[in-house]
Amino acid sequence: MTGEPLRLAALLAPAAAVFAAFFLLPLVRLILIGAGGAEGWSAYVTTLADPGHLDSLVSTLALSAGVTAVTLAVSTIAGLFLVRNQFPGHALLVALLTFPLAFPGVVIGFMVIMLAGRQGLIGTITQALGAGKLVFAYSMAGLFLGYVYFSIPRVILTVMAAAEKLDPRLEEAARSLGASPWRVVADIILPALKPALISAGALCFATSMGAFGTAFTLATRINVLPMTIYTEFTLQANIAAAAALSVLLGVITWAALAVARSVAGTSVAAAG
Repeated sequence: MTGEPLRLAALLAPAAAVFAAFFLLPLVRLILIGAGGAEGWSAYVTTLADPGHLDSLVSTLALSAGVTAVTLAVSTIAGLFLVRNQFPGHALLVALLTFPLAFPGVVIGFMVIMLAGRQGLIGTITQALGAGKLVFAYSMAGLFLGYVYFSIPRVILTVMAAAEKLDPRLEEAARSLGASPWRVVADIILPALKPALISAGALCFATSMGAFGTAFTLATRINVLPMTIYTEFTLQANIAAAAALSVLLGVITWAALAVARSVAGTSVAAAG
């Protein structure tokens, strides 16, 4: 091998070495461990026969889908408003909305506890109003709140970047032809934002599927798949089941990203 092929091989060698050492080999090892139990390769199917594992998977999928839907709705409205309106403190507000990106999941969970925990602000207010102390930080509702909190910055930045590229002349033309505000949104704005919304939603869904720190901070008994994997690995010492569930979680997340990538194009940069 000489000339240009040799130069290309030399340029790709470091990336290939890192990919093999830190992704490919650990993934192959994880797959083999998942099939290394008494049930062999069938463990990837039979692990879902366990009611606890199946319930955990369903709960995780429902939670991630709900977080994605709410995050997209909130972020789309807020992103469009911020792009279309300039006011004093606009830049500061955008910076504050992205603030959760600076926090790990553990901190997000701690903030949810401060808001909706036993000594939280919401419980104090509801108790003062005579409605009893409302505490939901240590449940699926608290986890939902935490996931929405750290998902909004990622989605809102994507929506704002896409909204800035919209051609306002299309909306003006639609209005001049008598289109109502809702028709302008449904026929002009949302179709134009569709690729960005799909890619942002896919990343939001994938992040929610695999998030661990927030759930671990709120309560170890929250029944989501990352917590189930942690329990099987550390408390039950069932390494094969933990590996099989990990591979299953990765396949589902990868499939969601791959479908979104095929629909939205190459904007789902993290697919796979």
